[in-house]
Amino acid sequence: MQTWSSLNQGQQQALLSRPAMADNDALSNTVADIIQQVAKKGDEALRQLTARFDGVELGELALATGQLACAVNEISNEVKAAIDTAYANIHAFHRAQKPSDVKVETAPGVVCELKHAPLDSVGLYIPGGSAPLISTVLMLGVTAQVAGCPRKVLCTPPNKQGNVPAEIRYAASLCDIDEVYLVGGAQAIAALALGTDTIVKVDKIFGPGNSFVTEAKQQVSRIPAGPAIDMPAGPSEVLVIADGKANPVFVASDLLSQAEHGADSQAILVSDSQALIQATEQEVERQLMTLSRQDTARKAMSHSRYILTESLDSAIEVSNQYAPEHLIIQVEEARACLPKLRNAGSIFVGQWSPESAGDYASGTNHVLPTYGYARNYSSLGLADFIRRYTVQELSAAGLQNIGSAIMDLAQAEGLDAHKQAVALRLAALNNLTGDDCE
Repeated sequence: MQTWSSLNQGQQQALLSRPAMADNDALSNTVADIIQQVAKKGDEALRQLTARFDGVELGELALATGQLACAVNEISNEVKAAIDTAYANIHAFHRAQKPSDVKVETAPGVVCELKHAPLDSVGLYIPGGSAPLISTVLMLGVTAQVAGCPRKVLCTPPNKQGNVPAEIRYAASLCDIDEVYLVGGAQAIAALALGTDTIVKVDKIFGPGNSFVTEAKQQVSRIPAGPAIDMPAGPSEVLVIADGKANPVFVASDLLSQAEHGADSQAILVSDSQALIQATEQEVERQLMTLSRQDTARKAMSHSRYILTESLDSAIEVSNQYAPEHLIIQVEEARACLPKLRNAGSIFVGQWSPESAGDYASGTNHVLPTYGYARNYSSLGLADFIRRYTVQELSAAGLQNIGSAIMDLAQAEGLDAHKQAVALRLAALNNLTGDDCE
């Protein structure tokens, strides 16, 4: 436990530092080499890299369409019902985010519009690993579906049977995803960005992944005319603000739910109650013993932080400095804290709002900015799958109304052609007016 007020500014910053992300020349060079292999050899490189990294020899890279349709028969009724519930809630929340077009007559005869259109093609990356990330399929797939993206491409590593878990296939089918490829890692990102004979490139890539996937997303986003990416990514993290009346059992469970994601995850408790911190530390140890991913969670908790502040306001300021991916408020008047909280990816208000709800089924999106990017990036939402563009239409009278302002500004900037484009039109209008008078 660290007492915040006893630390100088440098020590406070060090206390809130993240675990170091893998960001070295070896990683960068390895990923660059993978991208080059895919650029040169396309599908052949994808098969070779899948055999190397996933231990699976693939014939076809694309999942057969029939595999999506039959998934519903391969899962239990309980899992199907859970996926259906999460799908409905996520769909409802993101449907409510649909933007409205804007049309304004800024001056007589000058009409300006803001319009919205879905991205044409999106790549949705779903990591592999020890468990199927059904929730990530829903978070990305539902949002793309509601936005109306015509082409939704899902890439995920194959399992040892050369297939995709039925739960992922069922979630994909709910989201109207009919392009699924058995490719993971940096090579999947390269394929989505560059295209191969089998996988047509996309306009924007979404989804979490390991350090190789993260590095690959950053590298392909710098390719001229390459894809956009959703946001910078880092290890998962949670910060809990709790007062002396918080339940340490709940607080500990929230810290551990984030810690079990990975050994580089970070969990922080900030409280104005020393007793609550001590009780939570004991409860963390007790609950750790019950977890199937105990080793992973214990490694993550080895760089957890327990911070004692003088007041709740000070605890809020610590959170604002850290800018957590997930922020949980377990204090007596939790909602009253919201106006003071500036930087967080997603906020969970009150003791009955576990971070797990947002991860799975409350309806909000669990793709969130990490590593302090909550200061300037937002949680994933419908707007990320939609492109905004403007339209303007001037009548003859409209151009006459603002023409002199346009020409004066163009002249001030030394851009003669800009001025001339208006002057020629105004002269033509004057000639038309003169002809009408004769």
